[in-house]
Amino acid sequence: MEPARVQEMLSELAEGWESTMNKARLERTYPFKNFAGALAFANKIGEVAEREGHHPDLHIRWGACKVEIWTHKINGLSEGDFILAAKIDRIYEGQGPKDL
Repeated sequence: MEPARVQEMLSELAEGWESTMNKARLERTYPFKNFAGALAFANKIGEVAEREGHHPDLHIRWGACKVEIWTHKINGLSEGDFILAAKIDRIYEGQGPKDL
């Protein structure tokens, strides 16, 4: 995906997403009150990822879950990556740190 298109699509996502690795990946860290909240969020992402057949890298630690998305087959970004990012944002909005 061309860098200009990455920036355009990035502007359509919720605040907090950034492109990394020379515009080849999407990344966002979501805050939580504890480890259990971050883990529960990661498990919900896992359910969506399995249904979609599109699996982000998840980094869970106390108080946060970092999500990295890219299309492994092309080693870069595709529109599907941005769709998955939007779905992950919806999960977070439904169960943000106030709930976990």
